[in-house]
Parts: sequence; C-alpha cells; structure tokens
Amino acid sequence: MMKLLLLIFVMASFNAQAEQHRNQKAKSIFKYSHPCPSTGGIKGSCPDYIIDHVKPLACGGLDDASNMQWQTKAEAKAKDKWERKNCAN
Repeated sequence: MMKLLLLIFVMASFNAQAEQHRNQKAKSIFKYSHPCPSTGGIKGSCPDYIIDHVKPLACGGLDDASNMQWQTKAEAKAKDKWERKNCAN
C-alpha cells in the first residue's frame, strides 16, 4: 500500500512539474494555427481535447508548436501510459 501511495505521489509530482515548464508561447502559436476541433476557437478551453506533444518531451521531443497536436482526452490517457513506460527520463 505504501509503495502504491509513493508511486501516485511521484507521478502527480512529475505531471505538475511537467506542466509548469511548458512553453506557453508555443502553445498559443499552435492554437492560433490549429483551432480547437470541438469549438473552432483559437482561445480559451477546448472541451474534450488537450494539446499533446507528437514526440513526447520525455522522449526528446521539442516543446514547440511544430511538435503539437490536438488529442482527445481518451487518446491522451492511453498515450501517457505508453510514454511513462517507454520514455522514462
């Protein structure tokens, strides 16, 4: 049980740190040139979608608009599992 709690804490910490270091300018550039699939908007939230790095940062991908794509939340969850398993820093 203790190992499970530790694993959850480490994963949550990793995700929080990863989010803090994202290039917000690159994200804005991506949104401007790739409107939200569900709303067509270039600002604000995009229900049911997230911005994903095509080549994961953990695998050496760039935090740049050219390496971003819209991805459904379900697709993102599956890809995140793969990334954690195969692209550990």
